[in-house]
Order: sequence, then structure tokens, then C-alpha cells
Amino acid sequence: MKKMIAAFAAAGLMGAVACAQEDAPSPEKTIDASASAVFAGGCFWCMEADFEKLEGVGDVISGYAGGLKQNPTYEDHEGHLEVVRVPYDPSMVTYRELVDYFFRHVDPLDDGGQFCDRGHSYTTAVFYSNAEEYDAARAAKEEAAAALGEEIVTPLIEFTEFWKAEGYHQDYYKKNPVRYRFYRTSCGRDRRVKKVWGDHS
Repeated sequence: MKKMIAAFAAAGLMGAVACAQEDAPSPEKTIDASASAVFAGGCFWCMEADFEKLEGVGDVISGYAGGLKQNPTYEDHEGHLEVVRVPYDPSMVTYRELVDYFFRHVDPLDDGGQFCDRGHSYTTAVFYSNAEEYDAARAAKEEAAAALGEEIVTPLIEFTEFWKAEGYHQDYYKKNPVRYRFYRTSCGRDRRVKKVWGDHS
């Protein structure tokens, strides 16, 4: 992601595309979210945008999880993954449906990062909080592997703690739509997902 931000500056986009509509975030979604799930899928801006399209999902929060460091920041989150916390209404969408959706919006064959973002913090993971979630996540992973005919490298990790990312990362795709779309296209996320999943998505 840092490389892409540098590309913005080089292209003169940091100032040129700053317009009034970028500074006006969309209204937050309001649902009766009595549960939440945590996923790591590379850039948390993109994961936030993908999950908020789902019926039954509330305002997704970007953050960090999976590491030992206390109070991680974007500049210093060694050991942690970029993640999203997905609040949802179980009467509208299930945890298993969220995991299925997650797998089909990432490259679960890549253990070195996601798309143009490389390194441990950009790798994928499904976090589970109890035995029921673990069983659902394992079944979804097995189904994804069968659909692709390849090994899924995404680990299932027991959830411990979520650390909320800095405010400027929250709702980035809403507040900075032009910059976000440039980043997502340039990073090749959608092209790669389509290539991996094809008709299985």
C-alpha cells in the first residue's frame, strides 16, 4: 500500500483529485449487529469496501490483529495483520456465509501477501472465536479448496484482540473515492480475484 501511496504523489494525484465530493462520507449503515467476525485479506480499505456491500453487515472497521504488539499503529504493527472487523446481524447473514464471501474476494493461494501488497501484514487469515466458528471456517476453507482444486494457504487463527486502525483509514473508500479506485485498479486486486475464482465466485 505504501508503494501505491508514493505512486499517487508521483502522478500528482494527491492534490489534483482532492475534490469536495471526496470529503463527504456516505451515511453509516445501521443494523442490529449482535455479532462480529474478523478477517485479514490484504489492504483493509478494500476489505472494508467489499464487506459493506453485503446485506446484514454494518459499518466495517479497519484494524490490526494476530500479533503480540500492544497498541499497534500503521507505521509500527510488526507481527499483526491488516484486518477488518465485520459487525453483522446473524438473522440476515451467517458467519459461514461471511467466510464463503471472504474467500471469494481474496487470493487464498498466495502466502506472501495480497496482490501488489507484499509481506506478512498483508497475508490472509480467518479469525474464529469459538468451536462453532472454527468448524464453519474449516468447512468453508475445504469447500474453497475443492472448488479451486488447489491448496488454500489462508490460516484459521483463534481470535484474541482487535486494535482499531487510525481514523484516516476508516471508510477510506467513501471519503477518498478517486484515490481508492486508482489504488484498487493499480494494485490488480479485482483482476487477480477474477483470474483465481473465475466462475466459482
